[in-house]
Amino acid sequence: MIKETYEKYVLPNILNTCCATKPIDYQRKKIVPNAKGTVLEIGIGSGLNIPFYEGSQIDKIYGLDPSPELCEKAISKAKECDMDIDFLINGAEEIKLKSESIDTVLITYTLCSIPNPADALKEIKRVMKSDAKILFCEHGIATDTKVAKWQNRINPLWSKLFGGCNINRDIPEILLDSGFKIQNLEQMYLPSTPKIVGYNYWGNASI
Repeated sequence: MIKETYEKYVLPNILNTCCATKPIDYQRKKIVPNAKGTVLEIGIGSGLNIPFYEGSQIDKIYGLDPSPELCEKAISKAKECDMDIDFLINGAEEIKLKSESIDTVLITYTLCSIPNPADALKEIKRVMKSDAKILFCEHGIATDTKVAKWQNRINPLWSKLFGGCNINRDIPEILLDSGFKIQNLEQMYLPSTPKIVGYNYWGNASI
């Protein structure tokens, strides 16, 4: 009962706050405006990316997330921003869209928490057009071995407290292992952010 209450009422607010810091918002501004055509946002959460979409470039947006509580927040955010978004309350391992129907897949701070990223990326690849792009911005394993050791030590507890979020995933390796070609990749520690959660990877990839 306590776990259910925490996950339904407490955790969504914690995640919304943690993912809305100024350094993270700055990262969103680098990635989200590049989305074009028919867009699928994986892990739309509470809708923190919505204000950064460039509406003139968008034909359609699908927002996928398994949390009804977070989607409720995203629906409110979409209304505030006058954005028309179709919400899919589901995990990324099963996307209820036609094959080869998406021009841009947007993934920000989501690959860290998907239980099986390989299965999710296989399904993501299915719905992408042959010339589609994945735009990604994620936190993950640091290149500094000392920081990485602490990430590995803390991750089991961190994951339990923060809805399955993993702080030690190798984001480029996950994408490459799933058959994607990384076209552009940048990485650094975010300012004013603890190093164990602040190492960011961002860029784009294609099939």
